[in-house]
Amino acid sequence: MSKHVAVLMGGWSSERSVSLNSGIACARALEGRGYRVTPVDVGPDIATVLTALRPEVAFNALHGPAGEDGTIQGLLELLKIPYTHSGVLASALAMHKERAKTIMKAAGVSVPEGRVVNRHDAARAHPLTPPYVVKPIAEGSSMGVIIVREGRSHPPQELSREDWAFGEQVLVETYVAGRELTCAVMGDRALGVIEIKPASGEWYDFDAKYAEGGSIHVLPAEIKPNVYQHVQELSLTAHQALGCRGVSRADLRYDDTPGGTGALVVLEVNTQPGMTQTSLVPEIAAHAGLSFGELVQWMVEDATLGR
Repeated sequence: MSKHVAVLMGGWSSERSVSLNSGIACARALEGRGYRVTPVDVGPDIATVLTALRPEVAFNALHGPAGEDGTIQGLLELLKIPYTHSGVLASALAMHKERAKTIMKAAGVSVPEGRVVNRHDAARAHPLTPPYVVKPIAEGSSMGVIIVREGRSHPPQELSREDWAFGEQVLVETYVAGRELTCAVMGDRALGVIEIKPASGEWYDFDAKYAEGGSIHVLPAEIKPNVYQHVQELSLTAHQALGCRGVSRADLRYDDTPGGTGALVVLEVNTQPGMTQTSLVPEIAAHAGLSFGELVQWMVEDATLGR
């Protein structure tokens, strides 16, 4: 009898639409691999729903708060349903950008300089000398990210708006010029490295990530072999330092600009990377010889509890 997999998607974070796309794609692929699949649009009654369903595995296709921060992982531990991706602690750590940086730095991974400040303080006066980046501490998909360019006289006023939806504390980091790189980790090995170039605009924002044709993916990234290998090493070290399991994706910046610093830094580790048609991890896996169906099957068979 085929294994019963509940694909958890949707939820109520700002990344709901992306999660639904990920979940639908994964559910179809798993059905194609012979699994018995139940798609679940996650709501506040998720514990009741899962108790009634009694799946053998939960495929976590949620993104953002509640799905990516250890919350749903803790619930699945209590319900004793093996699940894909990282466990409670690794999920919570990776989602909290400042804590994740502390752990990665202690493991020898280069990270951007920065600090946490109150959003109103950051709107009143520059917390760092421009250029710098302002990020919500625990959001994904570039939600709420502001780049303050060199020479800008006023700090970002949107931080003081009443409808600011990303928390009272923000992470402010030195802006690292150069290339946007990303590397997938699968189990205990780093896969390929992609360079991401926005098709329009200046950086890899939400639209560049998810709109069809929003970004150009160069795979393998056209960087020197020793740099390519270093990206893989940093990504795997960050994955292991945070205690991740299954599949993760590290986002990095590489400053190879003329007269630049040559810095290669890890910005963050995504424990729930997107699994849509334009997503990076399926593309990297395909480059390594794994079809989308083979990738999601591996993730289901890798699902466990308590690690």
